[in-house]
Amino acid sequence: MSKHPEHLEKELRYESFTTLEIALDLLENTSVKELNVFGENIEEIWNEFQKLFRIIEAAGGLVSNPHGELLFIKRLGKWDLPKGKMEKGESREESAVREIEEETGLKEVKLVKFINTTYHIYIERNGEKILKCTHWFEMTFDSEDTSKPQIEEGITEVAWKNTTQIETEVFPSTFQNIKLIVKDLWNSK
Repeated sequence: MSKHPEHLEKELRYESFTTLEIALDLLENTSVKELNVFGENIEEIWNEFQKLFRIIEAAGGLVSNPHGELLFIKRLGKWDLPKGKMEKGESREESAVREIEEETGLKEVKLVKFINTTYHIYIERNGEKILKCTHWFEMTFDSEDTSKPQIEEGITEVAWKNTTQIETEVFPSTFQNIKLIVKDLWNSK
């Protein structure tokens, strides 16, 4: 969503909530792969957009070690960053640290700062539309490497990757949001 339309397959000027319902219908039921809803009041459009979904909040981390490597997990054959759903009463920060420790087996992960939030949409088996908001934090780790994958969460590997490995191994086999958040981290350095 942006104030000015970019040249995508389809552009829709925001008139009302119905515009968003039409947009979702086009994406779900036609060959349209992407579209741009545009209008003056981005905040209003965003607030209305969120009403189409059940919102799940999650938190995760980009953990670096003293060698400048980043920590990745492999789940369902794709490289990913450790993250997970926030629990009731937990802060974003607490959730991010807990998820990293659970999914990777590391202890004493230190939180540095908030990086950004990514969003992705998926549909549950029952047809419910979910908007997952993941809050990402920069973290460091400088203790004994006790990393081991949380098998019961479908994680098959935990690995430290340097910049070259991230570009040649991780990026070709990961999600767009993961590429975006890693690049956000690199750009903040």
